[in-house]
Amino acid sequence: MTVIPAKGRPWSDLKLELEDAKKDDFSWQEGRMALYFYYLDEEVKRVQQEAYESYWTENAMGKKVFFSMQKLEQEVLDMGLALHHAKAEAHATFTSGGSESIFLAMKTARDWARKTKGISEPNAVLPRTAHPAFDKAAAFLGIKTIRVPTTRADYRANAEELEKRFDANTIMTMGSAPNYPFGVFDPIAEIAAVAKKHDLWMHVDACVGGFLAPWVKKLGYDIPDFDFAVPGVTSISADLHKYGYAPKGASMMMLCDKALHEYQVFSFSDWERGPYINDTAPGTRAGGAVAAAWAVMNFLGEDGYTAWAKVIMDTVEKLTSGIDTIKGLTVLKPHELCLFVYTSEDPDLDIGAVGEAMTTRGWFIGRQAEPVGIHMHLNPVHAKTADLYLSDLVASVAEVHATGAKVTEAVGATY
Repeated sequence: MTVIPAKGRPWSDLKLELEDAKKDDFSWQEGRMALYFYYLDEEVKRVQQEAYESYWTENAMGKKVFFSMQKLEQEVLDMGLALHHAKAEAHATFTSGGSESIFLAMKTARDWARKTKGISEPNAVLPRTAHPAFDKAAAFLGIKTIRVPTTRADYRANAEELEKRFDANTIMTMGSAPNYPFGVFDPIAEIAAVAKKHDLWMHVDACVGGFLAPWVKKLGYDIPDFDFAVPGVTSISADLHKYGYAPKGASMMMLCDKALHEYQVFSFSDWERGPYINDTAPGTRAGGAVAAAWAVMNFLGEDGYTAWAKVIMDTVEKLTSGIDTIKGLTVLKPHELCLFVYTSEDPDLDIGAVGEAMTTRGWFIGRQAEPVGIHMHLNPVHAKTADLYLSDLVASVAEVHATGAKVTEAVGATY
């Protein structure tokens, strides 16, 4: 068991040890990872780091003392709301990530339904493609989840099937923009319409697409409306630390109407110190994450975000068309935005073994469980490694064909 050392050690030694500790990690700088990171270039990385450092000790909870922090945070939230077609009465909260944004949306929906409808045993009807964070939040909040299998051939949620599962205790439903398993947009307008018909909370999980889809749509791609432009959308989660290119610990939960915010707030007054009021899951929040998000959004601007969105979409096209030319492999279609899955259409070519062969060549592979396949989640740095990836994939397929290797189904698919 490691214990605190009796005597401190020089930072120069510790720095070397930290650098050495990374030697066996997969290289995100070289685009060898399929998930967990979002990277543009060293220039944006420095903007992130220096902005974060300028507010490294400030607590974003302390709005009564860190006036500048409050200003920066509000400007970030306002930019996010405007990007998602929010009206003047909308409201947003800066959160630590997509899971917290989803948690807060479900908590707010639960308390809204409890007060306005008297529902004490709430349930949420979700497409099966919804992120597991919904079930994690529901487990904490005492909400039953009802997951509805995808019946459509295009991997999108089916609004009619969701509606069939609504009952007197249903408080909310949702759609993804896009969903994580297949990278397609759910029919947000259709789901919002049935939610509105039954007076239900309608959440849009745009954690992946929230700060990418608007720019891709601007480039002319056929991206459906998914935000507050759609009537009936109540809340949206969108991650700044994904395609907003902020450092980890930055997301947003947006409400269509600030009047709903009262159901989000936690308030406690039976304490000697006095009332405690908070609208996020954590109390203390890193001011550096707010400052870095603000800096990157202003540094890149619309032109920067749009340019990098084009890099991503060009890379998606290059990789998917290249994979489809490799005998035995096929990319699942449709796919939209930055996510796609490819599988084996050859019974003698085990896709799990292909993934293992790619791993030996230094690639961290995202595994898909249903159907068994390889899951790709791209960001701009993958543009630099696309040719090498395809070359190694050709070699890996040839290796598996030659050896007949097979692995346990869905090995390593845990996310």
